[in-house]
Amino acid sequence: MGRDEELQELDKLLQENNQVAIAAILGMGGLGKTELALQYAMTQRENYKGGLCWLQAKVEDFGVQVVRFARTQLDLKPPEEFDLSAQVQYCWRNWREGNVLLVVDDVTDYQQIKPYLQGVSSRFKVLMTTRNKLGAAIKQLSLDVLQPDAALELLKSLLKETPERIERELDVANQLCEWLGYLPLGLELVGRYLAKKQDLSLLKMMGRLKEKRLEQTATVNPEADMTAQRGIKAAFELSWQELAEDDKLLGCVLSLFATAPIPWNLVEKCLTEEYEGELEEIRDDKLLNLHLLQRKGEGIYQLHPLLREFFQSKFTGVEQAEELKRSFSQVMVAVAQEIPETPTLEEINAVSLAIPHIAEVANHLIQYVSDEDLIWPFVGLSRFYEGQGLYTQAEPWCQQFLSTVQNRLGDNHPYVADSLNNLAYLYTYQGKYDQAEPLFLQVLELRQRLLGDNHPHVAESLNNLAEIYNSQGKYDQAEPLHLQALELRQRLLGDNHPHVAESLNNLAGLYYSQEKYDQAEPLLLQALQLLKRLRGDNHPHVATSLNNLAEIYNSQGKYDQAEPLHLQALELRQRLLGDNHPDVAASLNNLAELYKSQGKYDQGEPLFLQALDILERSLGANHPNTVTCRNNLANLRDHL
Repeated sequence: MGRDEELQELDKLLQENNQVAIAAILGMGGLGKTELALQYAMTQRENYKGGLCWLQAKVEDFGVQVVRFARTQLDLKPPEEFDLSAQVQYCWRNWREGNVLLVVDDVTDYQQIKPYLQGVSSRFKVLMTTRNKLGAAIKQLSLDVLQPDAALELLKSLLKETPERIERELDVANQLCEWLGYLPLGLELVGRYLAKKQDLSLLKMMGRLKEKRLEQTATVNPEADMTAQRGIKAAFELSWQELAEDDKLLGCVLSLFATAPIPWNLVEKCLTEEYEGELEEIRDDKLLNLHLLQRKGEGIYQLHPLLREFFQSKFTGVEQAEELKRSFSQVMVAVAQEIPETPTLEEINAVSLAIPHIAEVANHLIQYVSDEDLIWPFVGLSRFYEGQGLYTQAEPWCQQFLSTVQNRLGDNHPYVADSLNNLAYLYTYQGKYDQAEPLFLQVLELRQRLLGDNHPHVAESLNNLAEIYNSQGKYDQAEPLHLQALELRQRLLGDNHPHVAESLNNLAGLYYSQEKYDQAEPLLLQALQLLKRLRGDNHPHVATSLNNLAEIYNSQGKYDQAEPLHLQALELRQRLLGDNHPDVAASLNNLAELYKSQGKYDQGEPLFLQALDILERSLGANHPNTVTCRNNLANLRDHL
């Protein structure tokens, strides 16, 4: 099923060339190479008047099989005094008239077959199935796993007597196909197993697979009428036996990574210097050659999910298993540490391929991360998603961060305060001020108790709590905290520090909220100058300062000063954060407000619409910023 294009391509290759090999991109057994050859032979047999000859490469010598076939099926009598090679050539010359399809199944060494094919007539079409790359001279059809739709159709076809099971648990059926990596062998084994057990739900089947993995009965025992005569693990074992010890070690290391594309430079960092220079050869000559690994792009590779399961099952026998898991975790921690607090789109793209692998450490290998580095997988993941405005995706990592440090380090540890702080920050971004406030209060108390009153983290907590009060309109509670945070930061960090610029910016924001523009403006100018000096002109915090200063000018009716700053902030945010970030929506909204203030309603309306679309998608319809933007748009339309 789902192989119509491959069948057409196979026929084309066979008609254009004397030889063709079916090779699998993902390369392990179970892709249906033999089944595809069988289906081709059955559907095209009318075009091969000279007959179909099917031989098994691993059973015995290829030449012996050819001669036996010719004697038993074609009544040919090669002279006994001829050596084997001459007998094979006799068979080719005297074969029945017409095109001939010669299928050689499961070829591992083409060089053992090649001598017998010398001088064979072009009417012979040689089709080989193989797990190896057989050389550039042979035209190869790269066979991949099934597409998701085709995989589901295959599963449905196997459960045709109880089709309602698929419809009733359609989501689970799709998850089942995904867990099996859309591998035809896995789908057929599990589908046949389910067909025999009609009272077994797909959800329970999924649970059994996750629990027993490749040892689950459904994946082990093929039925007699199946093309494949091995279970999934047994099929993979054939390739495993062809690997040397170092090859196997690399396969096991790759299984530590998530089921996602793997940057090769991360693999190299996981292994010690003794393997330097060897990894590339092992990768190309063994894993790729046997199709146990797939190349996804320049420097990017990936394991099939079931192959990953197989390699992981072999990890228990590896002497260095614990050391390798620790090394892998350290590499991912180092990547997470490099993710900035406010990442740009460029920085997000640069680290995006590593994110699933950092998540793998956070979810399954956190015990191999030291207490000192415990926070970093979670901090890196939350920064990655928060930096894109994907707050709902960041929230589970913030919550897991908190539970992990509490379980390992107890409730009275600075890292607990950090995890609470991150979660409170996230609630602030989401406009959940009533949930953020008690957490910020808890963080402040914990930090003061553990770190003392004169610590930069205490200043951060004062600043964050002040910001919550400002967002709630509690200005009299916010101002003393902002002033205290600013004084503490200046004293502890000096006047030239980004956190000082943050305090200046936030204090100015408080004065702006109170319409104290003459007090807000000099603070914003000071913060902008400081940030440009410390961060450079191309930084999201600079864009924030430009936006805030523009808002001050707009509120004072200084539109000619406000507009260029708003445009500059918008361009900077779009370039650094991408077009779908909540901060871009804020700039669009604020620029639209400026045009509305000037009576330029036709210029303001499309900007409000654009901002509202971004906010509804990123923050939701009920977020305070979304509600404000929607009200601004309604107000403008009232003027229209």
